[in-house]
Amino acid sequence: MDRDYIKNTNLNISYKGATVLTTQEVVDAMNYANNALQELSDTTMRFDINIFETLGMRNLSGMIGEYFARSVMKVSNGKFESNLHQDGYPDLLLVDTPRKKAYFETLYTVNGGKRYPIDKEHFSPFKYGGIEVKATCGSTPPASKIPKPLIGEQRVSLVNSFDWKAHHRTTNHLLAVLWDFIDGLPTYVAAFYQDNLEIEDWSKIVQPKEGGGRTTSVSIMKNRGVKKMCNNWVAVLNDEAYIDLLAKRKWIGYRVDIGR
Repeated sequence: MDRDYIKNTNLNISYKGATVLTTQEVVDAMNYANNALQELSDTTMRFDINIFETLGMRNLSGMIGEYFARSVMKVSNGKFESNLHQDGYPDLLLVDTPRKKAYFETLYTVNGGKRYPIDKEHFSPFKYGGIEVKATCGSTPPASKIPKPLIGEQRVSLVNSFDWKAHHRTTNHLLAVLWDFIDGLPTYVAAFYQDNLEIEDWSKIVQPKEGGGRTTSVSIMKNRGVKKMCNNWVAVLNDEAYIDLLAKRKWIGYRVDIGR
């Protein structure tokens, strides 16, 4: 079942001045991914397995971002391809012309119906650019103050901040989503796009601790970057709880169902 989203009619997703996605395509991608997650849940629950509990929050949020990215590719009418290298950048490669598509096809070999990248160099970064995709469910107060919501429990009434993480501070052309559990299912509740992110919108990179700690380097988006993203909101779930949440001054700053 498709969910109802309020769309920002003043915004399309552009790359270097050219529109590459419409707000409707982003909504279509969110609903496509919502339905895919519903199907995944239904399938695994038939075996008495809650796949979302099994994954845990960190892995789950990564999967939700990946589901959305693949869904954007699905609805883009061939304008994007997934980055074939697991450490490549960006996530969705722009192949919106025959020339770009032909170049992309020189970067991999096919074996058994699968595409294998020839090397990482041409996938990080991709010559013709594209869109990075990230997901977050936001943060809630520390457990010492309020018990942390469990996997499957709706978080909207507790969310006090949200941001996105990257491996480098030059991340830009970012299509990012906020998600929550609704009726026990991960659900996309808002999407944002920004093609004007700067190094100063990201915190200094935190390197892995020697002998343990983080497995990869990470940079966390600063409040100024989050505000930039919110200023370019693409779509928000038509639900009072999320409209009210994002109307806070530090985020969108107004109710999207009413306007400025």
